[in-house]
Amino acid sequence: MSLTGPDIRNLCLAALAFAICALLPFGDDGYWLGLGVTIAMFTALATSWALFSGPTHYISLATAAFFGLGTYVTGLGIDTLPFWSLVGIAGVTGAVLAALVGLATLRLSGVYFVIFTLGLAELVRQVITWVQNNSGQKGLYVLTDLDEAGIYWWLLGLAAVVFLAGWLIGRSRLGFALRIIGDDETVAAHSGINTARAKVLLFMVPGAVAAMTGAILAPRYVYIEPSLAFAPILSFQVVIMALLGGASRLWGPVLGVIPFTFLLEAVSSNFPNQTTLVIGVAFLVIVYLLPGGFVGLLDRIKRRITARGAL
Repeated sequence: MSLTGPDIRNLCLAALAFAICALLPFGDDGYWLGLGVTIAMFTALATSWALFSGPTHYISLATAAFFGLGTYVTGLGIDTLPFWSLVGIAGVTGAVLAALVGLATLRLSGVYFVIFTLGLAELVRQVITWVQNNSGQKGLYVLTDLDEAGIYWWLLGLAAVVFLAGWLIGRSRLGFALRIIGDDETVAAHSGINTARAKVLLFMVPGAVAAMTGAILAPRYVYIEPSLAFAPILSFQVVIMALLGGASRLWGPVLGVIPFTFLLEAVSSNFPNQTTLVIGVAFLVIVYLLPGGFVGLLDRIKRRITARGAL
């Protein structure tokens, strides 16, 4: 793969942006660092979600299932294995689960896939709850010396890897195949593309990333239990942020993550019981006012400016 001038420029700008973001813990170790952890978490989750759902148009609500699985990998192994190895194990576990789910469901389409992924988190939560009830254990303590700054750098590094992976996939045959699948899956199949294999391969990416994100964030919770680790609202937040920013571009979800994180922070501080209402309103805004997210809005503005210039 040869790099063009714009490619090198974009890679340098992305590296510079991540380097600047990495300096945040040196400037603040309180509120803003906590907000930075949240933004880094949702950036990794929403961007990896858009890598699969953007080109294929499959709406996955399975993020909470993979995330919770990752937190339990850390909770179960933190006393015996080094933290970095648990993050890797969580990624492999999430990818394997995503492959199994993909093999079982990605031949489905539309609402059937959405319903299955929504039920997956609840299924895994109920299984873990049943196991814990039978073992007499209600939750897991995750006690490490990893502080907020360490968690932030781990998440920022994961987000950088997600962006690099997305950039490489977008220039690969897999990315090209998925764009054809998104346009018309029947045509893609008649063109000789193994649509099921392509979808399963890419579905493993958000599965692995969500599990690794959960593994990294587990020490922040200190104590994890199924209702916290597999909270369904996480899946909806990730979808809303990705769609609000725009899932058609690699950098699109970030445009939704940052403002929506600040909005959720303001609402949860002043109206702690209205967070779900905000998600509902945001969904209506996306459907009726921003169907392509902020990326679509910017594209429309650019086309109008170009059209006026041509007159």
